[in-house]
Amino acid sequence: MASLAEVRRDEPEEEVSPMDHPVARPEELRLLEALLFASAEPIDQATLAKRMPDGVDIKQALAQLQAEYAPRGVNLVKVANKWTFRTAGDLSWLMTRESTETRKLSRAAIEVLAIVAYHQPVTRAEIEEIRGVVTSKGTIDVLLETGWIRPRGRRKTPGRPLTFGTTDGFLSQFSLEALGDLPGLEELKGTGLLDSRLPTGFSVPSPSDDATLREDEEPLEPGDTLELLLAPAVEPEAEEPKAETETETEAAAEVEATAEAEAEVVGEVEAGEPDAAEPDAHEPDADEPDERADDADDHDGAEKGE
Repeated sequence: MASLAEVRRDEPEEEVSPMDHPVARPEELRLLEALLFASAEPIDQATLAKRMPDGVDIKQALAQLQAEYAPRGVNLVKVANKWTFRTAGDLSWLMTRESTETRKLSRAAIEVLAIVAYHQPVTRAEIEEIRGVVTSKGTIDVLLETGWIRPRGRRKTPGRPLTFGTTDGFLSQFSLEALGDLPGLEELKGTGLLDSRLPTGFSVPSPSDDATLREDEEPLEPGDTLELLLAPAVEPEAEEPKAETETETEAAAEVEATAEAEAEVVGEVEAGEPDAAEPDAHEPDADEPDERADDADDHDGAEKGE
């Protein structure tokens, strides 16, 4: 029977993992880490080199530290020739934060929203008639973007204007179970929102959010999307030939005016100077014989005959 010492010799020796004796990390890497983590802004290479001990190759140390942090959640990156730690690009989604921005509606937007809620379906012209002032397109755009009003259909009138109504988002925003829960005339008076001295015949309509189109409404066309309604109006292409015709007419008018100006200049020249085409009365024409020379010859011949 083998002794206990012999049995122990037969047992395999445990393998020593390299992790049990980690390689000593260069001190300059620890110094760079401390400087870069503590700095609120990126640091340039020259500033880092001043903080390192003598003989340290700062360029090699930064490259080594960058390779060491490459697979980690934080990477060493170079931005504008300066070094800093940044979150790994593939983990940027972890830093996304959603926040709700509170925007205060203008008085005009609140008035338009109230008119749409109580008078829907209502057109822009009807809103302006109730308010007594012109409603800018931007006011309606804000309410459309918030999702509190929506285009319902088109009115069966010339121009086929859009009709607007409220949405479920409007009810959710104001904690209403239905549109009929909006305050009526007496409730508005009781809360002090309406003057007690109202004009005769003043009334608050009973709002209804029935999605069914009325008899005077037509359904929206396929192209009547919210993006198209909010986009700026584009001038029709039919106006382009008209613009070309106007340009041609203006060019013709300019040519005619130039011709008239030239004619006036020529008239002034003709009125003030002799015509260059007419021969001088005192000089014989070069193409015709000299009449005075002929007269002199005739006079000499007559004297000889006498």
